[in-house]
Amino acid sequence: MISNTNATYIPKIKIHYYESPALEQKDGSDWIDTYIAEDVSMQPGEFKLISLGFACQLPDGYEAILAPRSSTFKRYGLLQANSIGVIDNSFASDSDIWMFPAYATRPVTLSKGIRICQFRIQQKQPTLHFTPVKHLSASERGGFGSSGF
Repeated sequence: MISNTNATYIPKIKIHYYESPALEQKDGSDWIDTYIAEDVSMQPGEFKLISLGFACQLPDGYEAILAPRSSTFKRYGLLQANSIGVIDNSFASDSDIWMFPAYATRPVTLSKGIRICQFRIQQKQPTLHFTPVKHLSASERGGFGSSGF
């Protein structure tokens, strides 16, 4: 634990590159782009785990959230099959290569090195404790989906 509250802890992440360019965090962004490590061709309805070409060891107490880039569907017609991916720090050996689980909605051919998804590192959620009650004290806000109008 850091005793100086003004200090910023910067996690060091060990990374083993196979077929990926060096990853970097661009100024002003919380997300790190990843690149596909292979040429890929897919047909509509096809699922494929696309290699991102690296394995890494996250520090204890941290996890990664993997999500498609905002342009991935528009450009390539690909959906991330599990919506987002959560990668915990136990996924950390040389053989734990990060993958993008892709589902194709149209024919697509991608060249090695294309940016397809992104990730961010965050601290794991603390242990939560749930307290059963008969009623909640907050005001009703209108039900599921009510804030979208």
